[in-house]
Amino acid sequence: MFYSSIRGLCRTFLLVRRWKVYGLDNLPAQGGVIVAANHTSYLDPIAVGCAMRRRISYMGKAELFRIPVLKNIVVGLGTFPVKRGGVDREVIRTALRYLSEGKALGMFPEGSRSRDGQLHKLQLGAALLALKADVPIVPVALQGTGGVFRKVVVRFGEPLYFPQYKGVKPSREVLEAISDRIMAEIESLMKQMR
Repeated sequence: MFYSSIRGLCRTFLLVRRWKVYGLDNLPAQGGVIVAANHTSYLDPIAVGCAMRRRISYMGKAELFRIPVLKNIVVGLGTFPVKRGGVDREVIRTALRYLSEGKALGMFPEGSRSRDGQLHKLQLGAALLALKADVPIVPVALQGTGGVFRKVVVRFGEPLYFPQYKGVKPSREVLEAISDRIMAEIESLMKQMR
């Protein structure tokens, strides 16, 4: 109920921003999936979550969970904390559990917001989770989420599957190759919005 209420309010705000969503049919209707988007604004997780027909959960920086009122909101929206600056094994276990339960997991593989609006080198976490959970990654490009009056555009790409790596312990080279593919797909989606 809380999730639906907040989502309804946010969708109203996005409609005021002349919100457009493309490619939503590319998102699997069920089953575990990682939704990987570029990240330029605090509005990004809201724009992706409101665009989707199914519920999505995110990893959020642990600092958000230290602010009493904000903690209640982010927990109510299905966000779970991640400690930045190292490998957080607990967050990996939580993410894998969500994916095995058939949930959608939203990630911003750049690791933090881009200050210049450009897509930066991706971290390897999304690739690692996709291989360990054997789930697809749906690339997403966002535009216009910064500022107050810009038109917000959300474009979903086709799901990326990696069956060639099933059952193989992923090396750094494999994770980098998958991350590069995700990055290329997001860049391609961003170019379609120019």
